[in-house]
Amino acid sequence: MSVARTIPLPIHAGLEAFAAPAIMAAPFALGLSALAAGVAVVVGAVLLGSALALMGSERPASLSAHAGSDYALAYVAVAGAIVTGLTGDTVGMVFLAGVGAAMLLLTATTRFSYARGA
Repeated sequence: MSVARTIPLPIHAGLEAFAAPAIMAAPFALGLSALAAGVAVVVGAVLLGSALALMGSERPASLSAHAGSDYALAYVAVAGAIVTGLTGDTVGMVFLAGVGAAMLLLTATTRFSYARGA
């Protein structure tokens, strides 16, 4: 079974740039544990930097490197969810697992290629 890569790269970058601040702010609004908040802030900050690097005219990393870092960041969120769940923060666990799952889905469905002339 193959995943349809239907999301264009600019939309991917825009979604990441929009979601990153929300990922960083949500733990404080939801009253999550310090561990969940720390993981979310780190994931959100790295995600925002990565998204902004994609949108610039000078791209410091290759597209395959960006895709790999997106997958790695999603796995960090899932690992943070597991550890947070083991410490007893169920809401934090669900939040981080959702962030990781959403990041995996976004990355898996993105067409990592530049438009002609870009």
